[in-house]
Amino acid sequence: MIECPNCGRKNRVPAAAEGSPRCGNCHQPLPWIAEAGDDDFTDVAERGKLPVLVDMWATWCGPCRQVSPALEQVARDLAGRVKLVKVDVDKAPKVSERFTIQAVPTLILLRDGTVIARRAGAAPASALRSWLDDALRSPA
Repeated sequence: MIECPNCGRKNRVPAAAEGSPRCGNCHQPLPWIAEAGDDDFTDVAERGKLPVLVDMWATWCGPCRQVSPALEQVARDLAGRVKLVKVDVDKAPKVSERFTIQAVPTLILLRDGTVIARRAGAAPASALRSWLDDALRSPA
């Protein structure tokens, strides 16, 4: 359940869907945060219309746990403009291999299933937002 930042109503948001989620009450865009693994990564991260920020992380990784709230804040700030998909590298070895993940956290920005930007390491929300804004502005 995702709480609408506008009216506070809780909404169910599917991991994979067409378009982007909106609040059932006030119809404002909702933050779209989902998890994906080897079996559903394509459906969750590559079939939608929004750019997708993929967070490649691990439960044992301290910097991953530090950056997670910052990523969720960025997803809330960019509701309706970007989808955040979290992938636990230990549970998704095929996705990790596909993107040649050598360090966690690694962030990958996809547009239409194509990598348009990537960065490794944790950063504060302001730095992540700046990186994401720059990447979203650049042509695919």
